[in-house]
Amino acid sequence: MAKAPTATIRRATSADVPTIGGLGGLLVQTHHDFDAKRFIPSTPETPARYGSFLGSQLAKRGVIVLVAEKKGQVVGYTYAGIEGWDYMSLRGPAGVLYDIVVDPAHRGKGIGRMLLDATLDALERGGARQVVLSTAQQNEPAQRLFTSAGFRRTMIEMTRELES
Repeated sequence: MAKAPTATIRRATSADVPTIGGLGGLLVQTHHDFDAKRFIPSTPETPARYGSFLGSQLAKRGVIVLVAEKKGQVVGYTYAGIEGWDYMSLRGPAGVLYDIVVDPAHRGKGIGRMLLDATLDALERGGARQVVLSTAQQNEPAQRLFTSAGFRRTMIEMTRELES
C-alpha cells in the first residue's frame, strides 16, 4: 500500500498570511542566530511585516507562494519568482527560490522536499529553465536537501564589517 502524503501543497491565500508571516519571522531569527553581524534580528513586528510582504506577493505575475498544509494547519511555505537577466548575479533569466521554511515540529518528515519539488514544478511551468537559491553557510540540513534535489554550489557570499 502506498504511503499517504505527509502534507498537501497548495497556493497560499490571504488567509495564510499570518501563519506564513510567523514562519518568515522564524526564518529571520534563524539566520540572525547563525550570524548576528550579517543577518537582521527578528523583532515583535517581524511576523506581521513579513506576512504583509508575502501577502503583497500573492497576486503578482511570476511569483509563487506555496504552503504545506497538514490536518488543516499550515506547517511550511515557499516563496519564489521568475526573474529576467541579472547582471549583478551574472545570470540569465531564472527561477529564484527566495524562502523555504518548515515549522521545526514538522521537519524531517519530507515536507520540505514536497514544498521544494512543487515549487520547482511551478517555476518550470512558468518558463524557468534554471533555478538559483542562496542558503546560509551554517544551514547544513537545507544544503543537504538542495543537493539531493540536484542543486550544485556556484557562489560563495563573503561579508566584512567596516569600521565606522
